[in-house]
Amino acid sequence: MPDTASPDPAVTRPPLLRLLILVTLAAVAVALWYLTSYSLRGAEEVRWFPASPGCDLHHGPCRAELGEAGHLSLDLGADGQVGALEILPLEVSLEGVEATSVRVDLVGRGMDMGLHRYPLARDADGVFRGAGQVPICTQAVMPWRARVIVETRDAKLGSGFDFDVEREAP
Repeated sequence: MPDTASPDPAVTRPPLLRLLILVTLAAVAVALWYLTSYSLRGAEEVRWFPASPGCDLHHGPCRAELGEAGHLSLDLGADGQVGALEILPLEVSLEGVEATSVRVDLVGRGMDMGLHRYPLARDADGVFRGAGQVPICTQAVMPWRARVIVETRDAKLGSGFDFDVEREAP
């Protein structure tokens, strides 16, 4: 007959061990909060400028004045249509701005699709180039924003360019 009076050692824990487990879990939660906050903090420091009106990234580069600093232009190399899951040749040209780095962040407008960050490299001609990709979405038309962030020695400057991606019919 089994002895029901003996406690199961896996179930009973000393109070100090319980306290240490709670303190460890709290420390992990604080560390995760800090890492998430740190990784997202960069967008808050950007000085944003509007894109020029009438811009259509499906048909060519779009431009934004960066105040008195100069301007930038973004080209997705779309040839008439930006498609989901297609590799896009991203190009950012700058005038009047000496950049230390440039990146393009693709974010969904109106629906959280995550952050898709693409750092660009400066080529010999001074144009920043790289490759990016718009993820697939279940909506027939998904609105996106390409945020170009230019880092200089003194500041981060940026502009957002809106475009839509239509899902291809099966």
